Amino acid sequence: MVKGISRRVVVVRPEGQGVFEQAIFLLRDTAAPRGDIVREACRIANGYLAVRTGRPRRRFTLRQMLGAGALGAAAASAVWLAVLLIL
Repeated sequence: MVKGISRRVVVVRPEGQGVFEQAIFLLRDTAAPRGDIVREACRIANGYLAVRTGRPRRRFTLRQMLGAGALGAAAASAVWLAVLLIL
């Protein structure tokens, strides 16, 4: 929250249906040209989208989870049986 101070901001709204509705950049008091600031803000916003729209996270199915659980239970049972036979 900004109280009692004037801030320079750049609001970037993506074209079409994007991941975000708008990006708001708060600027320091610099003597940079306005066009350079807007280009940099757009570059940062597009870079964020390029990173976030990569390969989707892999989700495991119920069948895969049950198979992994059964394999783990079989391995634990085999270790337990081997320990019993050795003793």
